[in-house]
Amino acid sequence: MIISESYIPLITNIFKALLIFIGSIVIAKLLRKALVSTLENRKIENEGGVLLGQLLYWSILSTGTIIALQQLFDVSAFLTGLGILGFTLGFALQDIMQNFVSGIILLIQQPFDLENFVSISNYQGTIKAIHMRTTEIKTLDGRFVIIPNAQVLSNPIENYSRAETLRIDIPVGVGYDTELNTARTAILEVLPEIKGYLTDPKPLIIYDSFGASSIDMMVGFWISTSENNIFDAKDEAVVLIKHALDEAGVDIPFPITTVHMQK
Repeated sequence: MIISESYIPLITNIFKALLIFIGSIVIAKLLRKALVSTLENRKIENEGGVLLGQLLYWSILSTGTIIALQQLFDVSAFLTGLGILGFTLGFALQDIMQNFVSGIILLIQQPFDLENFVSISNYQGTIKAIHMRTTEIKTLDGRFVIIPNAQVLSNPIENYSRAETLRIDIPVGVGYDTELNTARTAILEVLPEIKGYLTDPKPLIIYDSFGASSIDMMVGFWISTSENNIFDAKDEAVVLIKHALDEAGVDIPFPITTVHMQK
């Protein structure tokens, strides 16, 4: 059977289109595998790695398919219609897409890991899950809070778990008749009993204001987060400071209101 010369360009274009399409599949699979492997090495959640790999795979395959179709006919009109459809869908799903993109950025930047203790959007708790659209936190009172990733990314993130040392500040008030150096010395003597207490940087006790019924000071000291946490350290510090001031005979006053009754 003799093939007409008029069909030769068409057959050639079909052959080119098939090569481009098959080549895009191969390249997409190789790059997806490389991306997933890289994300696994960075200890990014497996779910995130799979989704990012799929996103890369379909992006490359879609581009290859369009180039392959271009070998057979003019795809300009098709791309125009596809662009209008994509714009319409993107506008309708902009919140979902915003959270999705924010999830990708969080997975790449990794401002926190699973089980890190963080403060995000006025919520304090432990990171329990990082999804492509949301981040799940277990708060101190046991609630599970699901925060959209766009909100996570647009707010300050305090990651307490990544800090090797933390400073604890505790306000204390003593009576106006107190010998201030005595109170300072009594507190400095008991601070080393706090678990995880660090001698360097040195603790700092500053009298900073005259209150309504007390002279107010700020007690600041540093702890190692590998040995203690801010909540237990504060609890220990308050108990120790109270006992130390009691033994030193230092009064911790409370506000008193005097009412004069006129007959």
